[in-house]
Amino acid sequence: MFIDEVIIKVKAGDGGDGSTSFRHEKYIEMGGPDGGNGGRGGNIIFEAEKGLKTLIDLKYQKTIKAEKGGNGSSNNKTGKTSEDLVIKVPIGTTIKDNDTGLIICDLIEDKERCVVAKGGRGGKGNSAFKTNKNKAPLTSEYGEPGEEKTLLCELKLLADVGLVGFPSVGKSSLISIISASKPKIADYHFTTLSPNLGVVKVDDYSFVVADLPGLIEGASEGIGLGDRFLKHAFRTKVICHIIDMSASEGRNPIEDYKIIRNELKKYSDKLYNKTEILVANKMDLQNSKENLELFKNEFPDLDIIPISAVKKENINTLLYKLKDILIKEEENKIYQDEEFEDYVLYEFKNNKPYSIRKENDIYIVEGEELHKLLKMTRFNSDEATLRFAKKLKNMGVEEELKKMGAKEGDIIKILDQEFEYEERFY
Repeated sequence: MFIDEVIIKVKAGDGGDGSTSFRHEKYIEMGGPDGGNGGRGGNIIFEAEKGLKTLIDLKYQKTIKAEKGGNGSSNNKTGKTSEDLVIKVPIGTTIKDNDTGLIICDLIEDKERCVVAKGGRGGKGNSAFKTNKNKAPLTSEYGEPGEEKTLLCELKLLADVGLVGFPSVGKSSLISIISASKPKIADYHFTTLSPNLGVVKVDDYSFVVADLPGLIEGASEGIGLGDRFLKHAFRTKVICHIIDMSASEGRNPIEDYKIIRNELKKYSDKLYNKTEILVANKMDLQNSKENLELFKNEFPDLDIIPISAVKKENINTLLYKLKDILIKEEENKIYQDEEFEDYVLYEFKNNKPYSIRKENDIYIVEGEELHKLLKMTRFNSDEATLRFAKKLKNMGVEEELKKMGAKEGDIIKILDQEFEYEERFY
């Protein structure tokens, strides 16, 4: 089964919890704090793997989770750092944040890696909070939560030549002849339900051809199968447009060409402007020669190669033409830096690391850093609670609440925790 698009949730490992501990050794008085820090949680990493051709391994996984870091312990022992979780995907996989639509990475080389979700850092042990004023801190931190994301994984095949055209124009027959690929072939529409790849060798030169499922009018807008596979054509260096010049399916070759070209343009100007080679197939059938003359009169500037895939006529002319075009494109680097998505760093900083809104007399405070701070705070000691309040004050939350009219006793809510507002003097 060919799977080229998957939405999946990932959860990097939480950091390990810091330890609250004091030295208890014989003959040593006032041993002091010795709670160690927690270990880092596991990252989730996607790695391109040459042997994979589909995203089916991800299709049936609802959530991928990395392991939590080890907890700190006494004697200042740091918790174990969890191993990263490496997920193998095919070369040509683009990974996007499904919530924002922004690109995280585009894996286009074998063994190329990308960290898609970072593991949380370990929480600090109480020895990390020791100061001259507080030589015996009772507070430590929970581990930082690992990143959680919903990812859209899209596979875009990396091929040199993409065969496009209406269903049943002979794309599958052609690729079976010019390569070792053996696609299913039959006399009905939409035989090809997934792209087929074949390696073609011309003398000492080889290139990859992708037989893409048949397009129809409206494909760029989601009609039929074609819209799912236009993205694969986007990554090819050359478009090989196959036309059924015999009109054996009752269609008009001239109209077919115009329709497909229009679908390519509506999908992407880059795709529309790619180097194109036009192939008139089924030239062994009746009416093909007459239709070819009409076609040439309509498009006098187009270079057309007539072939018969079934009878293997003029196939070498086509292959040598493709070879010459690919070599020329490689020399001129026409396609360089155009076929692949840019890596986007999307961790933008707001002017304020939080937002506050009032609902039903409750002040709701939101913000990624605030949420992390809350989750990492142990509210089992006055020290930890005071430290949390100071951090909110330093971030400007207290001042903002005051401007919004918060008064003593009002409820402040962060995630599922509620606090009473009070003005403190530190």
